[in-house]
Amino acid sequence: NLAAPAELAFAFGSAARENGRGGAVVFVSSRGAYRGEPIAAAYGASKAGLNSLTGSLAQAFGPHGIRVSAVAPGFIATEMAAEVLASPRGDDVRSQSPWGRVGSPEEVAAAVFHLASPEGAWSTGAVLDCNGASYLH
Repeated sequence: NLAAPAELAFAFGSAARENGRGGAVVFVSSRGAYRGEPIAAAYGASKAGLNSLTGSLAQAFGPHGIRVSAVAPGFIATEMAAEVLASPRGDDVRSQSPWGRVGSPEEVAAAVFHLASPEGAWSTGAVLDCNGASYLH
């Protein structure tokens, strides 16, 4: 959750500097970086590290026209989450958001698309919460 994204970002940064065209890196973090994950402490810690890396690389890569940002989703309705959402715990998970639901992969993809687009350029260094107000910091 931290080493591989960092290695990919450094590889992309090197290639983008060589070709001089700039570009954008958008990491996928998690609300767990902020709220902690008692059952998956290493996961939450790695996502917090990814958030820190986002700001550091935005400053390091910025002079080369490379933007770096991240999106921090909350609980998302994926195949991996289907079992939890179908269980009695699903209602508790959905109630964490005032919308009474979890997010969709398409909603996270839209946030990533915005951050990667030219219109999202001034958001370099930012970590965009995408969690339906299920966790505020």
